[in-house]
This record gives sequence, structure tokens and C-alpha cells, in this order.
Amino acid sequence: MVEAGARTAFVWSDDLPRYDFGPGHPMAPIRLSLTRDLVRALELPGVVEIDVAPADDAVLASVHTPPFIQSVRAGALGVANEGYGIGTEENPVFPEIHVAARRIVGSTLAAARSVWTTDVPHAVSIAGGMHHAMPDRASGFCVYNDIGVAIQWLLDNGAARVAYIDLDAHHGDGVQEIFWNDPRVLTISVHESGTTLFPGTGFPADTGGSDAVGSAVNLALPARTRGPQWLRAIEAIVPPLVAEFAPDVIVSQHGADAHGNDQLTNLRVSVDHQLAAARLVRELAREHAGDRWVATGGGGYTVVEVVPRVWAGLTAISAGIDPDLEGELPRAWRTAVEQRLRLPAPERWGDGEGDAFVPFASGFDPADDVDRAILATRHAVFPANGIDPSY
Repeated sequence: MVEAGARTAFVWSDDLPRYDFGPGHPMAPIRLSLTRDLVRALELPGVVEIDVAPADDAVLASVHTPPFIQSVRAGALGVANEGYGIGTEENPVFPEIHVAARRIVGSTLAAARSVWTTDVPHAVSIAGGMHHAMPDRASGFCVYNDIGVAIQWLLDNGAARVAYIDLDAHHGDGVQEIFWNDPRVLTISVHESGTTLFPGTGFPADTGGSDAVGSAVNLALPARTRGPQWLRAIEAIVPPLVAEFAPDVIVSQHGADAHGNDQLTNLRVSVDHQLAAARLVRELAREHAGDRWVATGGGGYTVVEVVPRVWAGLTAISAGIDPDLEGELPRAWRTAVEQRLRLPAPERWGDGEGDAFVPFASGFDPADDVDRAILATRHAVFPANGIDPSY
């Protein structure tokens, strides 16, 4: 029984951190437990925790090929198959690789089911966001594509249109690939340009298949883009497209790796601006998607200083609570982190930058690399969606 007045289902299982590629791998599973501990310490009203049921092979096969699923199963026995992306430096084999990966799929699927079938309008799957996984191979630390499975489930269970918003520093290539030619799914990825960052894809001219032209949207930002520019870019692209598309539900990915302290990327986006982007997505869901919103985690490799603040903040925002950027994080959580890891824990929600930005509608600067990227994307996809690309 879900408690009355709940706004957000927070999906959790103590087994989720068992998605573990081993010591030294950037995808450190402790980022999940640190985030969940912070969410609990915050005692957020309106947040209810729900459990995870691992996805079975039939559910995985809604977006993945059977030979690939069998290859992942073999990886659990120590059998590498680099043709399927299993046993590579990015995705080493480990005994629970199949079970742990399908548990993550189950997490995001539980979030989608909760939003679509209960009175709780929002859900957060912090373990989800494995957006690089392809139908027939693992890629970029991602084995199974939980987002793709969840979106497909929503379509199969009555959703006519789903908007997917990807705010990770890396291009959401796997989700785009799965729905490349499906006009029912609008995929929007705001990421560092593939000219400087893995996976090397996601350019403005990539706009969808022949039956879905304009349904794939790619905003490729230059390296070292800072928070105000990043948020300006999101505001210039995402709201007009979502408003025109009028989805039944929004699914979003909030990789925290756009932060300036993340060692795997080259963007410079503060926690302050990342939380502002989460608020923007929340408002888009309220205004254009019947207030139905499924949010996931994703990348993020500054596991103590950044990830818990972004994803716990995302959870609070999902529940209608906007964190005070100057406010202190719970002392009990900080003490527990420092005792457990012998590392300093962040003291405040924000980075001290604030979340201000100048809207794109205020004027286009042809000398600015970010503004040129914005305009390239608007010209590539706005006309196909019936929107004037001018600012």
C-alpha cells in the first residue's frame, strides 16, 4: 500500500550495488548506497521507497537480441565475448553480471510501472540510466539498456508518446538506436560533442530514421561548457520540443558526469545547474505530460563529492522540494561518510555558483560556440517538428 500523498517512488534494493565491475573501475557502486543513505537522512516528505524485481529474459528481449543475452549469461561464467562487448576493459566479466544487470533493468521498469499504474506521479531509479547499451552489445559500462526496456514497456502498455531527455555528459546513443525509427519516442540528448568524448556520436544531423525524422535530437556541446551555458542550451532546445510533442510521460537520464570535477568528461557544470535542469524537467512533466515523470541516474564518477548531491537532489525535486543551494547536508550523513571512507563529505547542496543563466531568447551570439551548437540543433530538428528555429 502506497502512503497517501506520496509524490515520488524511490526504487531501491540492497542488491543494486552488486553491479560491480571490480576495484579500480570508474563505475563505483558505492555511489548508489551513498545516495540512498542521503535520501534517507533527508527524510523527504512525499517519497516512498519501492522494491525491485529483476527483469526476466523475455522482458530483456523486448529491446535486446537473444544471442546478446546469452553472451551476458556466459559472461557470468567468465566467458568473454568482445563482439558483444562482454569482457572488455569497459565491461569486464564478473559472476553476477547477468543478474546484476537485469536487476538494474528491473529498477527502472519498477519506476515506469509505478508512474503508469499508480497514483504516485513520479519515480526515481538512481541505479538506472544505462544509456549506452545497444540491442546487440554492451557498451560504456552499460550491459542492458534499462531505459529502453522501460520506454518499450510504457509503449506496450498504453503510452502513445514518450519523451526521453538525456542530460548525461555522454551521448545517449543506445536509447537513440533502439528508437531511431519510432515516431512514438522523442529522444533528446544534451552532451559533450563526440569530437572530444566517447562514444563519438550524437551530432545535430542525426535526426531519426525515415519513418521518424526529427524524433532524434542531439545537442553536441563544446568541451569546457559551463553551467550557465549548459542550462541555456537545454532551455533553448528541450521545452519547445516537449511542448510540441505532448508526451504521455517523460523519462529522463541525469548522469552527474557533466560536473567540472568529473575526471572522465570535459564539461564544467555545477551541481547548482544540474539541479536547476532537474527542476526544468519536473515542470515540463507537469505542463505537458500529465505530471508523469520517470527519472534515472546514469554516469557520474566523482562518487562522494558530486553524485549523492545530484541524485538525492533529483529525488527531492521529484517530490516537489527544491534544495536550498546554500543549505547544509545532514550532519549524520556527512559523519557516516567520513567514518566509512576516511574522506571529507560535501557540506552543502550547491557549489556556490548559483543556478542563473541567460535565456537563448535574449539573443544569439554568433561568436559563441555554445550558441552556434544550439542554433545548429534547432535548424536540424525544429522544422520537422513544426517549430520555427529562429530565436
